[in-house]
Amino acid sequence: MKMKTLAVTCAIGATLMAACGAQAQTKTIYVGMNGGTMEKNYTASIFPDFEKANNVKVVVVPGTSSDIIAKMQAQRDKPQMHVAFLDDGIMYRAINMSLCEKVKDAAVLKDVYPFARLANDQAVAIEMGVLGIGYNKKLFAEKGWPAPTSWMDFADPKYKQKVVFQSISASTFGLYGFMMFNRLVGGTDKNVDPGFKKWGSTVGPNVVEYLSSSAKISEMVQTNEAAIFPLTVTGIANLKDKGIPAEFATPKEGGVLLMTGACPIKGNSEPELAQKLLEYLLTPAVQAKSMALANSIPVNRNVPLSEAAQAKLGKSEVLTKNLNTVDWDVVNEKRSEWNNRWNRMIEQ
Repeated sequence: MKMKTLAVTCAIGATLMAACGAQAQTKTIYVGMNGGTMEKNYTASIFPDFEKANNVKVVVVPGTSSDIIAKMQAQRDKPQMHVAFLDDGIMYRAINMSLCEKVKDAAVLKDVYPFARLANDQAVAIEMGVLGIGYNKKLFAEKGWPAPTSWMDFADPKYKQKVVFQSISASTFGLYGFMMFNRLVGGTDKNVDPGFKKWGSTVGPNVVEYLSSSAKISEMVQTNEAAIFPLTVTGIANLKDKGIPAEFATPKEGGVLLMTGACPIKGNSEPELAQKLLEYLLTPAVQAKSMALANSIPVNRNVPLSEAAQAKLGKSEVLTKNLNTVDWDVVNEKRSEWNNRWNRMIEQ
């Protein structure tokens, strides 16, 4: 009897030890990324399959791209995070500061659009969007206005005190919108003098409010304060999902490409898992899921826009026609100077 009891006790002990051993082998990796909807989507629907397949726990460190890169800098000597998701402009800054580990060559990288492989694979985009002109469909119908067709429409006098524009010092959307205007009035990415000189007599009088983020746009559309504004096709789709009468127009000069980039953080404690996570995020299954969850445009070219996505976003051939990019090396070098100039001359 005692022998049997001892055997059972030993068996239970062995089981507990095995369970404890398995638990001890579960690793944790930390991902710096935007909080809110993005964090919710990834935590609930995208990370779980990776966690299960790799016996790992993925923990999100939420924050804006500026918050995350600040943490990367502060932890440079001993990174506490393993992977960073950053807006493309901030990602180029991180790359230039040598905060990213190069993305290892993998079969799935060959399926990614070439423009989504950033700075010789120092990072890779995991989703992309297109910035164009958002407009208040209800107000346009009431006024009998045709849909906007050009970045220069922000200067149309009929929109006086009906343009909402994001501050370039706080928003990539505002920055891109200003840079497209600047190109149309004779400027280049290296020369923004024409844009600054002509803004005050063209677009400026039309602007009812400069925003630090796009969050307030939904409210301003519903109150008819906002007629047109720079916004992504994804942002418009999300507004429409909430029943807000917003619509997207691709300017004849083309929209602007935006990307969310990801990179393994240099010197992180789990380099193999970090690389593995990036490969997973680029797979067709995950790219399709991200498209369904967030109205994002896949970077894996084997994942076409679904019918549901096209109903919300439009045809991919229209969205990507004449697609514009900006020189982020120039922008990052000049951004502080431009911000000061903007605050002094435009948002004074």
